[in-house]
This record gives sequence, C-alpha cells and structure tokens, in this order.
Amino acid sequence: MQCYNGRRMDDLLKWRDEFPILKSTTYLISNSLGAMPRGVYAAMESYARTWATRGVRAWEEGWWEMGVAVGDQLAPLLGADPGTITLHPNVTLTQAIIASCFDFRGARRKIVLTDKEFPSVVYFWYAQRRRGAEIEMVRTEEDPLRVPLEKLLAAIDERTLLVPVSHVLFRSGHLQDAAAIIEKAHRVGARVILDTYQSAGVLPVEARRWNVDFLVGGALKWLCGGPGVAYLYVRPDLRRELEPGLTGWIAHPRPFDFAVGEGAYRDDAFRFFNGTPHIPAFYAAPPGIEIIRQAGVARIRERSLALTRRLIEQAHAHGWRVHTPEADDERGGTVTLDIPRGPEVLQELLRREIIVDYRPQAGLRVSPHFYNTEEEIDRVVTEISSILCRGQ
Repeated sequence: MQCYNGRRMDDLLKWRDEFPILKSTTYLISNSLGAMPRGVYAAMESYARTWATRGVRAWEEGWWEMGVAVGDQLAPLLGADPGTITLHPNVTLTQAIIASCFDFRGARRKIVLTDKEFPSVVYFWYAQRRRGAEIEMVRTEEDPLRVPLEKLLAAIDERTLLVPVSHVLFRSGHLQDAAAIIEKAHRVGARVILDTYQSAGVLPVEARRWNVDFLVGGALKWLCGGPGVAYLYVRPDLRRELEPGLTGWIAHPRPFDFAVGEGAYRDDAFRFFNGTPHIPAFYAAPPGIEIIRQAGVARIRERSLALTRRLIEQAHAHGWRVHTPEADDERGGTVTLDIPRGPEVLQELLRREIIVDYRPQAGLRVSPHFYNTEEEIDRVVTEISSILCRGQ
C-alpha cells in the first residue's frame, strides 16, 4: 500500500466524485485540460446571478479585484506571496506583457529559446525580432526527451536579456533544472521567464525560493481551473523597475479619473494589467484550485510518480519506446509513448472513451492525475495493445 507521511495514498481518490467526467470516461489528459470539478456549476451560476441582480454594481462589489484575488488563491501553489500574481487570458499574453517592459535595441537584446518550447511562445518571441530582439534557438533534435542542461546554460551569456523556458517540457514531460537555469541567468545579468503550465498542480513550484524573475502558466491543465486563466508572477523587487508597454486603464492608479494623455502605473500587481478583465473565467477557476490545495501538491506528486512509473514499466513490458525520462526527479506528470500508428491508435482510444492525445515528434501523451486509478493505467495499456494487435 502506498503511503505518504503515514497516510494511504489512495485516499486522494475520495475526490473522484467531484469530477463528473470520470464517471463516463477514462480521463488521462490532464496535461491538456484538467477535469472540471462539479463546483464549477455553482460558481458559474453565481456569476450569472451576480450579473443579473447587481449589474454594473458588481464591479465595485468584487469584480474589479478578482484578477488579483483569485491570483492570491493560486499563490500558495506557486510558492509565491499574496499580491504578486495577476491573471490574464493566456500564457502568450503574459509573455507579451513581460516583453513590453524591455527595449531590444541595446547590446543586451538576446532571447534564448529551445526547440522544445510550446510553439505559441516561440512564435511570439520570433515576432519580437521586428523590435530588435535577437533569437538564439538552442537546437536539441538529437535528444527526443530533454534539453541538455549544459547546452542551454552555455547559450545564456552577457548579451542575453531574457530566457523564456519551460519547467516541464510539453512533449516529453522532462522536468528541467529551474534553479540551475535561474542561477546562470542571474550570474550574467539575464532574466528568466519560467513557464510552469505543465508543472503547477502536479509537482511543487517554488517561485520565491527559486528567486525567479517571472513565472507564468495557467489553470487550464493540472490545476483543473478551465480556460481563460493564465497567471503572471513578477518578482516583487523587480516590479517598480518595469513599465509595461502593453498597458491600459486597469494598470492606472486613478482609472476612474478617465484622464486622457500619458498613462501612469500602480505600484502593486495591478501594474501588469491592461484592459477590462475576463470575469467569467475568474469564477470558473477557484473550485479546482481549492481541491488541489486541499489534496496537497506534495501528495499529488507522489501519486503522479507512482502512476507514471506503473505506466512506464508496462510500456517497456510491451516493447514500446517511451519518450519520457524514467528517473523520478526528471519526470513531470506526463508519459509519452512512441508507438506504431500513433494517430490511428489515438482515434480508436477516443472511440473507446479513453481520453489521451498525440503530439508529432513525440507520440501518445498519457497524463494521469491524482484522481486516476491504477486500473485506469492498466486499461489504457491493455487497449493500446489490443488496437495494435488488431492492426497486424
């Protein structure tokens, strides 16, 4: 029996009833979209009722502050202090807000990326070349699992301005050494934008302890918070140094003066807002965030390692190539299986109500969360084997 601090690990399964989709599917895709908690029904009803009954008064009765208030609920899961997180529609926009704080016309204008970053982020940073940014792409095609740490660190030099890097790679689930990357960047005067989209909620994140400059991600995946809530943490001592070019009236210290002309900036987290916020998403996110908080990320991590280890062992027993590191300290919450006829197998799994996904240059991504069972791991392996045998 698996234990954590003397408690049975399978007591995490008491949360299964809170996720309606688990009754009808084998849901193993939390790296893409976490299962919706049933509490979202009541949360969205509350939003509709507030709008219906309070109308415009809702802004002064809570809506105006929600972009930071919900961020404060996220803060303990990110190792951050209250008042340091703002919420935005997506991670690409958080990168844009950060980029707008910097001038790319000086000697320090290099952006260090790797070829294993999520494409939307890569597209955004390449577009900054028109503003003077220089892109150094760290090529790692020779390794399907990871970005060699030494190669990435070598690219970060005295000309580097920003290092947008993933804590966990989206294709392979490789867990990168955030502390080493941040230490090297700071040693040469560069700033790190750490993307924790594929880690927050399934393994510990320590923004304050790592001394990271910026931390971004979203509630969409392991935090079970739905789309439309991406978070931006800015290291508190950096805040007043930065003046986002992507700004708006929410960032102004006196927005209701409606003054026309050059803007100004608040001194708190609101400094990184711009236009009117996306209120419905702020209502949808807290039920999942609260469940993750109560379940405990440390316990979720232990559960995740056990389930992914079980999956890797069974994959090897079937002779399938695994594009995910086997070492526990190098692996996030996803296992990527490089199997024959991957897209075809995916479609058949979906038909059988087993929800996983497929990524080119990687394979089938299987992502169990704390609410999944050992039997569901066994089932996906059995069904993949059955599909492959049928096609011989």
